[in-house]
Amino acid sequence: MLFNSLDFAIFLPIVFALYWLIGGKNLKSQNFLIVIASYLFYGWWDWRFLSLILFSTIVDYSIGVRLSKQENISGRKILLWISILVNLGFLGFFKYYNFFLDNFISAFSFFGKEISVRSLNIILPVGISFYTFQTLSYTIDIYKRKLEPTKDFISFTAFVSFFPQLVAGPIERATNLLPQFYKKRVFEYNKAVDGLRQILWGLFKKIVIADNSAQIANEIFNNSEDYSGSTLVIGALFFTFQIYCDFSGYSDIAIGTSRLFGFNLKQNFAFPYFSRDSAEFWRRWHISLSTWFRDYLYIPLGGSFGGTWMKVRNTFVIFLISGFWHGANWTFIIWGALNALYFLPLLLLKKNRINTNGVAEGRHLPTSKELFQIATTFSLTVFAWIFFRAENIDHATRYIGTIFSKSLFTYPNFEQTELAWETSFLILMFMITEWIGRSREYAIENIISVKSNVLRYSFYLAIVIVIMIMGNYKENEFIYFQF
Repeated sequence: MLFNSLDFAIFLPIVFALYWLIGGKNLKSQNFLIVIASYLFYGWWDWRFLSLILFSTIVDYSIGVRLSKQENISGRKILLWISILVNLGFLGFFKYYNFFLDNFISAFSFFGKEISVRSLNIILPVGISFYTFQTLSYTIDIYKRKLEPTKDFISFTAFVSFFPQLVAGPIERATNLLPQFYKKRVFEYNKAVDGLRQILWGLFKKIVIADNSAQIANEIFNNSEDYSGSTLVIGALFFTFQIYCDFSGYSDIAIGTSRLFGFNLKQNFAFPYFSRDSAEFWRRWHISLSTWFRDYLYIPLGGSFGGTWMKVRNTFVIFLISGFWHGANWTFIIWGALNALYFLPLLLLKKNRINTNGVAEGRHLPTSKELFQIATTFSLTVFAWIFFRAENIDHATRYIGTIFSKSLFTYPNFEQTELAWETSFLILMFMITEWIGRSREYAIENIISVKSNVLRYSFYLAIVIVIMIMGNYKENEFIYFQF
């Protein structure tokens, strides 16, 4: 079920009403209703894969209980590895089986050996990368004794399958989300209104900015051999805003929807395109995944405390795995390697923590130095996104080759120029709004400080009108559904 669909527009009010009117007085009823709603939400896409979520839930719940009773170090390690192998085994099979098989065959062909192995027509379960990492964090934290295992199976099932963030995050830690299922939720009007406000902003990002940008980006990327370098730059720019507004829009809707039910999810995006260097960008982009890799992979490997070789190794490991997490394609691995190259000089020169405060903090406008830093970081990010969007390595290299040709200096020409101008204006207004609200969790959160009800509701109405007039209503899937 898509957030930007009529199905969800009907589903959400019904679940909301049942949750507060029927389950509002009983914690177990609330949690059970969330489980039912979450399985219905996910099963709307393909009910067959509900068994995967249920199996993963049972495995990690059982291992958590056993870890609480197991004091032997070897026994605890065995239990942890069972959880890791089961979860990553499912993820590896569904997401990477054909990738490894194809590369295995290609490697033998390179040495003159032809082998015949059938690939499988595997459907990738939506959200498997997200809920797999979420359940893994639970067992790892119990193993490290950072978390007490739950004995409430319904609460744990609700935590794993919580429908607002089930399909594309944020990837919640059990230490943050799970305890919220133990506490009775009471309806809070202001919290619910704040949730609706963030949902509205997320829908604007997705339906107006992301989906309109997608039309232009898709036309240019899918027919890149027909266009000049200047046009390909435009395609890369529109994809840059498409992926940001698509993914952060999903996170906004997920976080806002969670607030309607009395839950607080972690911020997943913190205005990354205003970053002054690559390190700051990764502290602001897909925060739940970046911090997951930091805490469960980078730090256990030694982090940045070892020698130069260890720093280089750990940086490339975390970025390459991050790239591979996004998809079974060499383009994602190259994208990860590029970001490692962007980040590494900052780490080696010990400048990766110099931009931890907000940009232009306490000021309306950035300094010329900050503006240059933002423009440079943004340009490097746009370049890396080309690999992320390209169909394969050959497509990416040809795309980049055309950009760095004489045709870069020609006037861009493509079919949807009118839509491009309209969307560009909307992107400009969107970025101005993001800049004004950059110190808050989401851009329009501070509208609540406007005392005039007329001005405040006029602003909401303006967003609704823009969505109605300029929105793309084709029920386009969110980009991160494929990851």
